[in-house]
Amino acid sequence: MSPSQEIRIGDHTIEIDNLDKVFFPGNEVTKGRLLDYYRAISDVMLPHLEDRPLTLQRFPDGIGGEGFYQKKVSDHFPGWIGRTSVMLKGEDKKQEQLFCNDAATLAYLVGQGTIAFHIWQSRRDKLHHPDRLVFDLDPPDDNFEPVRKAARELKRLLESVELTPFVMTTGSRGLHVVTPLDRSHNFEAVRTFAKDIANLLTGKYPDRYTTDIRKDKRGDRLFLDYLHNAYGQNSIAPYSVRPLKSAPVATPLDWDELNNGKLHAQSYTLKNILRRMGQKKDPWTSFKRHARSLDTPRRLLEDI
Repeated sequence: MSPSQEIRIGDHTIEIDNLDKVFFPGNEVTKGRLLDYYRAISDVMLPHLEDRPLTLQRFPDGIGGEGFYQKKVSDHFPGWIGRTSVMLKGEDKKQEQLFCNDAATLAYLVGQGTIAFHIWQSRRDKLHHPDRLVFDLDPPDDNFEPVRKAARELKRLLESVELTPFVMTTGSRGLHVVTPLDRSHNFEAVRTFAKDIANLLTGKYPDRYTTDIRKDKRGDRLFLDYLHNAYGQNSIAPYSVRPLKSAPVATPLDWDELNNGKLHAQSYTLKNILRRMGQKKDPWTSFKRHARSLDTPRRLLEDI
């Protein structure tokens, strides 16, 4: 393996080792290439990470080795790494959890073997008040057409209650449909609203959709997962790589891109994502501008 290398990013010098270690066997994607991607995408990705507690998915030896999830800041992490005090759900204690607001932190965490970044739906200054409402559309098999259909129906429903939905591939199996919120409601209210939206769709199309968390009860129905909308829960960050063979990337889309019959959850990978970003801007650049309260949407939903 290559010796360690020092890189300078902003005010910080970071030492990263084993840049030629293969992280994605079969694709021959190395740790160095993964680092190059995250450095190249940082200006686009960081606004989606900013001030959000993170869960890291780390694979120090690549996806062919043992991986693990990490929330708590490691003792050996440098003092300039962002950290915020988080009350653990169901426990009367706090822990220091990571957040990532700059390119140096992003690079350092990749140097620690981080492949995937999972984010809270809230930010550290108002941890109990989410600014995102997310639905994870999880299909029963590899047929992506039901996922596209569910996303469009969810979009129509959210727009009918005056919310603005955004869509992205997860880099795994399905799509995420996310709508921005103004943080005027707590997680309990947001989760209840998301559950009611999901139940409305499953009630209208009981043969297509389910909210049953038990896989053996879903049959061939798509799972409308609203459960990420809770304190301490997280979902994959936009532009995060996933620890899967093809090195897929969770990629924000324009809604009309769902019309592409070749689109699937892993359409964008380390091989093609930067070419895409060179041809079009981030479809979620206006995300924050559409944030709003759930007061009116709640009233409108009750009238449907």
